[in-house]
Amino acid sequence: MTRNHPHPHHHSHPGATPSPSRRAVLGGTALAALALAAGTGPASAATGAPAGAPPAGAWPTEFPLPDGFLPEGISIGSRPYAYMGSRANGAVHRTDLRTGAGAVLYPGEAGTAAVGVELDDDGLLYVAGGGGGSARIVDTRTGHLVTTYQLTATSGHFINDVILLGDRAWFTDSRDSVLYGIPRGRARATGGRGEIRGLPLGGDWVQTPDVNNANGIVTAPGGHGLIVVSSLPGRLYHVDLTSGHATELALKGTTDVSNGDGLLRLGRTLYVVQNRQNLIGVFSLDARLRSATLHRTITDPRFDVPTTVARWDDRLYLVNARFTTPQTPETTFNGVAVPL
Repeated sequence: MTRNHPHPHHHSHPGATPSPSRRAVLGGTALAALALAAGTGPASAATGAPAGAPPAGAWPTEFPLPDGFLPEGISIGSRPYAYMGSRANGAVHRTDLRTGAGAVLYPGEAGTAAVGVELDDDGLLYVAGGGGGSARIVDTRTGHLVTTYQLTATSGHFINDVILLGDRAWFTDSRDSVLYGIPRGRARATGGRGEIRGLPLGGDWVQTPDVNNANGIVTAPGGHGLIVVSSLPGRLYHVDLTSGHATELALKGTTDVSNGDGLLRLGRTLYVVQNRQNLIGVFSLDARLRSATLHRTITDPRFDVPTTVARWDDRLYLVNARFTTPQTPETTFNGVAVPL
């Protein structure tokens, strides 16, 4: 699932700080206070952090999520707040990266899911709806649902991740060889009535039956199309948004990116989260977008099936989905930060 944000972000590695209750639920008063806190303080042009804030190296590198939250997506915008989606009920949790404290921003709804998430500059959060086949838009300023787009049928599909490019938000469907684009921006996100564009994938794209295919998605360098990872057998593709033609990237230094999940691109460096391998592959993209060369991997003892990644300063922030652990209402979850 994942990400390409222009602001500079980077990190050292102190231990986790004391955290609030995992079961914090945001009431109206707390929501107003959190929204106010998120909007106050002038931003520093150099770091994107509020003026007077402690350096990111002093911030916690681990933060709790509610028990049973079932996190998967994470997005960070131009301010130090992480937004994470819940597969349990479609809720969205917001964490202050400076303190590790957080609360549920949007409570979700029974029978829905929030998988990949992506924050726009205008405060709208675009949410991939998983097996429900939907795309939702949540207003992070109010915590309210703005609209829902039904992209696919509610069976046989899995809307997995999302990225923003131009006037659309683009979503992957892990069970079908199609990308979906919905209108982007407050002026267009009204009532879910805007045009949904389906873009069938062709060219080199291989759709393997009965497994997750298209997963994480990011913009290509220069905004020239999109890069999509197919989780199994583990391939990277460059997708032309005019035709849907997918060109497989030749991998160098590794044979595959199996279990490829969230993506993050910084210039020509592509970070690929491989969830069940508990690692991030760091690749360089060639100028013609024909190959990706593995230069190193990032791992950490705290990784517990991380799924998606976002950046702030010199840190990468990930959520642990814990897919190999029983997923119960009592299962604990967290997010972690590692050096970029």
